[in-house]
Amino acid sequence: MKINKTFIEDLLIIEPQLFKDDRGFFYESYNKNNLDKIINVVFVQDNESKSNKGVVRGLHFQLPPFEQTKLVRCVSGEILDVAVDLRTNSKTYGMSFSVELSSENNKQLFVPKGFAHGFQVLSNTAIVNYKVDNYYNPKSDSGLIWNDKDLLIDWNHDIKPILSVKDLKLISFKDLKSPF
Repeated sequence: MKINKTFIEDLLIIEPQLFKDDRGFFYESYNKNNLDKIINVVFVQDNESKSNKGVVRGLHFQLPPFEQTKLVRCVSGEILDVAVDLRTNSKTYGMSFSVELSSENNKQLFVPKGFAHGFQVLSNTAIVNYKVDNYYNPKSDSGLIWNDKDLLIDWNHDIKPILSVKDLKLISFKDLKSPF
């Protein structure tokens, strides 16, 4: 497992070691011992979604005390995965990071507590799986509007975005009173 730092502290790209042969491939998508060398987190729930091309999910986060660390991967298709630093004491507060995750590159994004997270589907369909370290709490559900101009997120503008009614009503970054 190769762990790469990003320009945002604690936000990591994880690349598992792939073993390929003429039958296909094998890799460990998660290994607690290897990850514990870098961070200490206990995941308690796995979530999975299937979405069509253009679907944008996010930018979501859970309010304290139900905030969540996430380990995100795309098991089928391709997505643009995005994280926004909401930690007010961070040098990168308000900055976003994006990376393409796919079933071809097998990359994963480790998103610590204190970040908003979302993605857009780039392929015809995509299945996204992510681990979280805290259970979902509907009363703590929150988020930022996906296309907030202040966040400078470079979404794939060649693909028409498809959003839920809930995600279309999320607040702007400047209206957020960050709890992190």
